[in-house]
Amino acid sequence: MTKRPLKVAAVIAASLIALSGCSATASSGSDGPANGDKKDLNMVVIQGWAENVAAANVWKIVLEKKGYDVTFKTAAVGPTYAGMADGDLDLNFDAWLPYGQKEFWDKYGKDLINLGPWYKDAPLTIAVNKDAPIDSLEELAANADLFDNKIIGIEAGTGEMGRVENHVVPDYGLKNMEIVTSSSPAMLAQLKKAMKEHKNIAVTLWRPHWAYSAYPIKDLKDPHGSMGKANEIDTVVRKGFDTDYPTLTKWLKKFSFNPELLADLENELFNVGGGADEKDYPAITAKWLAKHKDFEKSLTAAS
Repeated sequence: MTKRPLKVAAVIAASLIALSGCSATASSGSDGPANGDKKDLNMVVIQGWAENVAAANVWKIVLEKKGYDVTFKTAAVGPTYAGMADGDLDLNFDAWLPYGQKEFWDKYGKDLINLGPWYKDAPLTIAVNKDAPIDSLEELAANADLFDNKIIGIEAGTGEMGRVENHVVPDYGLKNMEIVTSSSPAMLAQLKKAMKEHKNIAVTLWRPHWAYSAYPIKDLKDPHGSMGKANEIDTVVRKGFDTDYPTLTKWLKKFSFNPELLADLENELFNVGGGADEKDYPAITAKWLAKHKDFEKSLTAAS
């Protein structure tokens, strides 16, 4: 997808919002971590991306116990890459590579460091309600009217929207369907509404995602492979991060979140009781970590 050229400073000014200007007092004291790493850390949270919210909240709690001062910043995908390349942001847990965010990696990757995957086998999907009368993207064009001639998408400029517009639409003859650009939260709101009203709906989605346990939905088969191969979810940091945070870099390189644990945490955050308010995420995550102490200890185990 084509993107307007914007100066990085303007992108960051318009797109970054500090979620927490200060952090809780760390148990290791106010002088920062005892391992020699820098104290202050700006961590990206891409709102509506459940796996990002889950991973970021886990690490914020773990790191603040070690004496780091972690600040969440929100940004869309493009500004995240621009901000990290410019050195304004330190850490992003939600780099879908090598396919989903290839456009951004090709543009900014030379100024970033990829610390490797923490989640493997993460495909992009088109999902529909489980009782929809189709099972494949090959059947969607002939039944488009059943879905109000729409596929509900997410943010413009994301790799997934690019795959849908540039590959899925031409490969499956969907030029008469509207590809609705919205946001991840807006897409999920439409999905929830359709489930409540027992209506057909087609949405862009991805795995892992809590929506698969919350709603009766299924992925449409993609015999042409138009949505691309499965991605990995990588941890990406700004250039110089490994020098400023050598110990944290080692921890992040070892970080892995198995599907069962991630699904369980996402369920607690976004599904139980109809989904929690954002302000309650830290408390819910802390309670979850208390039940998974071995996992928490493994995150900062000696290299």
